[in-house]
Amino acid sequence: MARRHSLRIIVLATALVVCVAGTLAFRGTGRWLLREDPLASADEIVVLSGSMPARAEEAARIFRMGYAHEVWVSRPAGPGEELEAMGIHYLGEEDFNREVLIHEGVPDADVRIFPQPIVNTEEEIEEICGQMRRDGKTSAMIVTSPQHTRRVRALWRKIAGNNLRLIVRGAPQDPFDANHWWRTTHDTFAVVREILGLLNVWVGLPVRPQSS
Repeated sequence: MARRHSLRIIVLATALVVCVAGTLAFRGTGRWLLREDPLASADEIVVLSGSMPARAEEAARIFRMGYAHEVWVSRPAGPGEELEAMGIHYLGEEDFNREVLIHEGVPDADVRIFPQPIVNTEEEIEEICGQMRRDGKTSAMIVTSPQHTRRVRALWRKIAGNNLRLIVRGAPQDPFDANHWWRTTHDTFAVVREILGLLNVWVGLPVRPQSS
């Protein structure tokens, strides 16, 4: 009888430990996704698409501090061709990011927009690395959302190799709440998207970008 009672206590204690550990892991997921580097000099600052205007604002702030002398802007895929065929002028996210950068003090001559449209972060990293190799550059500072920093780093390790250096920074202007990410749909979707993206990187990128 005493043995059965002791076993029941052990089972309950184990269940309690698992529940507590699971709760702490769940609550800490948002903070775990944050993986940025200290500021350091780079050949260029790169603004990834999304979270406009937060990423461009932070890139401009870093540019004004003198950590790089040009800013590259990603060009996300959009309905430009279809709208132009209808006679409707289309301004893409890259155009607005350029305007934000100029407004925040980056000279127009120092802003460079990638010519090829991209679908997701994997393609962005490939485009950045390819352009760096063509230009003979060795270091890039990527500005993205805080919750996106760990996945950017994982993709860089997978795609860039060892000869290109990455500094990744999260834009503090982004409204992501790492400590209470489960309270809003915006932050919840962001965490789920990042976890799924990281899983895809860890298993070798079997899920490929959709053709643009």
